Amino acid sequence: MSAVAYTSPEGLAEAVARAASARHLLIALDFDGTLAPLVDEPMSARMLPAARDALERLAHAPATTVALVSGRTLEHLAEISEREPDSRIHLAGSHGAEFWHPGAESAQDSDSDVSLRDELTARAEQIIGGLDGAWIEHKRFGFALHTRLADREQAAEAATRIDDLVRTEAPAWRRRTGQDILEFASRHEGKDSAVRSLRDRVGADVVLFAGDDVTDEDALASLEPGDVGIRVGGGETVAQYRVADAAALAVLLGRLAEARAGE
Repeated sequence: MSAVAYTSPEGLAEAVARAASARHLLIALDFDGTLAPLVDEPMSARMLPAARDALERLAHAPATTVALVSGRTLEHLAEISEREPDSRIHLAGSHGAEFWHPGAESAQDSDSDVSLRDELTARAEQIIGGLDGAWIEHKRFGFALHTRLADREQAAEAATRIDDLVRTEAPAWRRRTGQDILEFASRHEGKDSAVRSLRDRVGADVVLFAGDDVTDEDALASLEPGDVGIRVGGGETVAQYRVADAAALAVLLGRLAEARAGE
């Protein structure tokens, strides 16, 4: 994994042109930190207006599929993305364990570990009791510890105790880390499998994927020759390209929408 990614205007322009010329283009995007700035209250996150405008235009372009691929539950992803019933944008929640496709019913498998999930979530909440700025997010297939606003030393101690808990009680669960988040899930799907599923479903010959966090690297690493991978912001990455932030990505998506429409 490299911290270096091409950031020249020429390189990005070439990537946009390659994506715009695809027979069928799949644009798969992380949400938090990619389309929406990171916020202290997760459910208050909203897509930048410029990003929303670009995605709506892309979703209505010929032979073009737009999808949001997030670690959020499908329910929460639908809420923060402000999905309308007639939306043309596909949603992949819980790192690809849940899907919503336009015109189809949501694909949600049952969770065979409900009792264990509830027990471990409750015990994790006990562990962080009294730790200001930390909270446990209830997820469909597990839970996540958020420490964005917590004291760093105390947060690290709490994370270690929760790590030990899950390692002992649910050693087969998948562990993920991100920006001020530690997540555990009974399901092992990742954003890489979500992108593959979407690619196969729509028959895309080119995929453009963009993300800003550790879990997005799974999808970026899974891209095929001819695809376009973009890292949003800093951090080590396998992506070929990098943009500074969500606002910069919104500009790029706007240019892609223009090129895809032949404007």
